[in-house]
Amino acid sequence: MRVAPADPVMVPPPSSGRVYVHPVTPGLGDVAPDRRARLDAIARWLQDAAWADVVDSGIPDDGVWVVRRMELVAERFPRFWEPLELATFCSGTGPLWAERRTTVRGAEGGHVEAAALWVHLDPDGARPRPLPEGFETVYGAAAQGRRVRARLQHPAAPPADAEATAWSFRAADLDMARHVNNATYWTVAEEELAGRDPGDGFRATIEHRAPGGAGPARIAAAGAHRWVLDEDGTVLATFEL
Repeated sequence: MRVAPADPVMVPPPSSGRVYVHPVTPGLGDVAPDRRARLDAIARWLQDAAWADVVDSGIPDDGVWVVRRMELVAERFPRFWEPLELATFCSGTGPLWAERRTTVRGAEGGHVEAAALWVHLDPDGARPRPLPEGFETVYGAAAQGRRVRARLQHPAAPPADAEATAWSFRAADLDMARHVNNATYWTVAEEELAGRDPGDGFRATIEHRAPGGAGPARIAAAGAHRWVLDEDGTVLATFEL
């Protein structure tokens, strides 16, 4: 019998160490017309679970955490009003960042795996800074000494012949930092799923490159990659779908 290779990105839960569990139930504002949980809703749950874990940990920290990269695999999309549990843990660290693995499981078979790289910044969000004091004590056992890199992997700019589509971000898309919220970018991928069933095992990766604001934007597409650019041409984020 052939054994499937281990996923190098979606590392398994630790045998010991902190695993935080966060409950979610997909509501009316979280699902597509076919009752499937939308990608931007899933990304928001992951973000909220991460914040809830940090608060619950009790680590004193006046810094800011921002997502640099996230890979998501929807083994089976959660459905409307399906009780879910998000189990999240630290799966690796670097000098100024940490990786967070999260498993979403539902009472009706919903199953999503995600791995996100979060960079730790100064309170004003301008510069990276070392992980907060006490981080290793709380999260070190789960990370098991695994070291992760923060280097981005997608092509930094679209090719000249990329297909361009107009886009726009609203004031309602901005978060407390006055930037387009990380989860909102997933609406770009969600638009491509409109009117079709993505099927089980849907996989996508996003990399965040620059903060974005409200206003006109555009999407450039070439092959499996998408680039989200502001009106000045700055690449804000990239997708691999």
